[in-house]
Amino acid sequence: MGVVNSRNGKLVLQFRYKGIRCREQTQLLNNKPNRNRLERLLKNIEAEILLDSFDYSKYFPNSSSIKRFIEISQRELASKQYFDSPNSPRFEEFAKTWLIEKQIEWSKGHLIVVEGTIDKYLNPIFGSKKISAINKAQILQFRTILAKVPGRNGGFLSPSRINHIMTPLRMILNEAADRYDFTSPWKHIKALKVPRSDVSPFSVDEVERVIAAAPDDYKCYFITRFFTGLRTGEIDGLMWKDIDFVNKTLSVNQSLVLGEVSGLKTFGSYRIVSLIDRVVDALLEHKARVGTHDQFVFTNEKGGHLSHQRVTRGVWYPTLNKAGLKKRNPYQTRHTYATLLLASGESPEWIANQMGHTTTTMLFRVYSRFVPNLTRKDGSAFEAFLLNGGQR
Repeated sequence: MGVVNSRNGKLVLQFRYKGIRCREQTQLLNNKPNRNRLERLLKNIEAEILLDSFDYSKYFPNSSSIKRFIEISQRELASKQYFDSPNSPRFEEFAKTWLIEKQIEWSKGHLIVVEGTIDKYLNPIFGSKKISAINKAQILQFRTILAKVPGRNGGFLSPSRINHIMTPLRMILNEAADRYDFTSPWKHIKALKVPRSDVSPFSVDEVERVIAAAPDDYKCYFITRFFTGLRTGEIDGLMWKDIDFVNKTLSVNQSLVLGEVSGLKTFGSYRIVSLIDRVVDALLEHKARVGTHDQFVFTNEKGGHLSHQRVTRGVWYPTLNKAGLKKRNPYQTRHTYATLLLASGESPEWIANQMGHTTTTMLFRVYSRFVPNLTRKDGSAFEAFLLNGGQR
């Protein structure tokens, strides 16, 4: 909001225009009539600025600032003409082209997820806008809106979920900027800070309670999940041909996502997992009961592939409830496997290989804080190790 001040007994007008602080000296003496006159003038100026009809030269024809604002207006006009160019595609049109080009790079499941994000969140806001006209302020406003969108369990969208929605927007805008030679508005926009991973592993006693409470048809499934650390898609896509009962190993070669078998995301995810006797025995018993006419180890009641949503809602959560345990997602079986291996003293490098990690970095960053809760935490293990001459 502008003000009327005085300098050396003369009145001065101060206001902001196009984000710039303007200061215009007048020859009017500092008295009440002149102040009232300038305050009325200032109201007219601010109203015209608000209506985008303000002409600086009309009010201050001799001002040195006129040249500066003429240059700004010329840049704005050139920018507007560029944005209105018929060569600039709409966001929705470019997004369709971009998705088609990504089909060769992405799995069907990932493509469906990204396409769903674009249709649900991005197109309703940006779809009709020309891709080169989207600016940083609109992007940040969109992110603010997302933070108020209702999420699951009565809350709002998490920072992680918001970042996942913003990722395809960033990729689309940056790719369009590269192709149509304009500056991407995605500049100095950082991802939202995400809280530490939601890791809540089961204790050994809790694992046994879950297995005991599981339906007979799913006991082997749960035993395998808890004691191999397979991801959901990996265990759902596990085939009999991948299990070596002689050497007690299973090979992780594919994943089942949205009903489609596909390769794994990273090279390190392809691995051979060593099986403890309990898993081998459970798989042999399961094999004797269901036979090997199905290629998948675990199937639904009709012999078809598993749907992880149905297993989660219809089996997993009811089993936890029966066992008297708090609600945790099925991925915690993988976290449980990692923490139990660490607590048992297995080599971190071997554990990382079992989990499909290329290094031990993630292993220690995510899981190590849970190990003291599962083992001694008073230094006695270290003391015993030294007293035993460096032997376990």
